[in-house]
Amino acid sequence: MTTTVPPVPAGPPAAPAPPQQGERVWLGLIAAAATGAALAGALLPLLPTLAGSLAGATPHAYWYISRACAFVAFGLLWLSMLAGLGITGGLARRWPSLPGAFELHRFTALLGLGFAAAHALVLLGDAYSNYSLGQLLTPFFAGAYRPVWVGFGQVSIYLLAAVAGSFYVKDRLGVRAWRLIHMLSFALFVLTLAHGLGSGTDSGAAWAQALYWGSAVSVLGLSLQRMRVVRGGRSRAAGARTGLVAAGGMGQAPRPTQMAPGRSGR
Repeated sequence: MTTTVPPVPAGPPAAPAPPQQGERVWLGLIAAAATGAALAGALLPLLPTLAGSLAGATPHAYWYISRACAFVAFGLLWLSMLAGLGITGGLARRWPSLPGAFELHRFTALLGLGFAAAHALVLLGDAYSNYSLGQLLTPFFAGAYRPVWVGFGQVSIYLLAAVAGSFYVKDRLGVRAWRLIHMLSFALFVLTLAHGLGSGTDSGAAWAQALYWGSAVSVLGLSLQRMRVVRGGRSRAAGARTGLVAAGGMGQAPRPTQMAPGRSGR
């Protein structure tokens, strides 16, 4: 006799395969190219001004480049702050993931340091400001132009160097010391914001005001979210130690001890 094998029921549809590493690289390159094209399109109107400045008797191209580097550095610092606060505040679990947010936090801090250094050092070629290397490297001694506000920016570059460099010596520092150094990020952001508002020649423009105060509000909001998450975690941990709260779960009272039949509670 011929035995008929019943058909095997079809299982649930297979999940789509994750994108391969090569696809991610290509997507990143496409995104970088699109960003570069957008930046090039935004900078094209400035090229005649820069060309005329370089050809003039008193070139101001160094001043324009310094101002551009300043805003790029501030934008990168802002993005690094948002990524870091997203990690500690728990929002990075939703997007772009904790590892992705950490890499974004690290690379934007390092890239921001590069643009901040360019913002300062390119002024050595500006004949109008006539800064020396010693003036640029010494906080609050950069000359007669708003020395306090400029000094805030100089201090912030050193703080950014400490924070960005701490990523690469984390194992030697230890987690506690590394976190303490990372707390300097808040002072760094406030000093950079004060530097831009107090000494920037473009700080009175509407777009600059929107950038500065929009970044301040977003950093403040994520900082409050971070404080709420940290306090909630400490409360759950304290409750778990007393037995009133299950760690990582909802609060609940301990169950009473069950009595054996026929036994009194004494």
